[in-house]
Amino acid sequence: LKAVESVNETQKRNVVSKTKKFIGPIKGKKIGIWGLAFKPQTDDMREAISIVVINKLLQEGAKVKAFDPVAMDEAQHIFKEKITYCKDVWDAVKDVDVLIILTEWPEFKEIDLFKLKKIMDKPYIMDARNIFSLDKMEEKGFHYLSIGR
Repeated sequence: LKAVESVNETQKRNVVSKTKKFIGPIKGKKIGIWGLAFKPQTDDMREAISIVVINKLLQEGAKVKAFDPVAMDEAQHIFKEKITYCKDVWDAVKDVDVLIILTEWPEFKEIDLFKLKKIMDKPYIMDARNIFSLDKMEEKGFHYLSIGR
């Protein structure tokens, strides 16, 4: 069990280090987050990857804006005023340097990719849940990195 916990913590930290390799230094960057709950269909944030990732991004000087279909109230108890809480998926990607997907909500998987590309100034997506196919994302013109494929 300890080994599994250690692997999980390492994976959480890897999201930030891989994001840095993907877009460069984090300091001053605007980062959008889709998904705060530890899994879809819940507002439960105990052990959520978002806590580790967002705290690390903030430590490194990023400005974070986030959206989750259910866990926004729960997130406000955790992050207080440290991040911007978005009203929807579109608000969370406006003017960001990269979008990081941390929970595999169905509404994220079914997003209009054409509209997403149009709204994002910089179409960089770091997908920690592998919700899109690499080929499809590259074909649509995104810089797409998925973790753990």
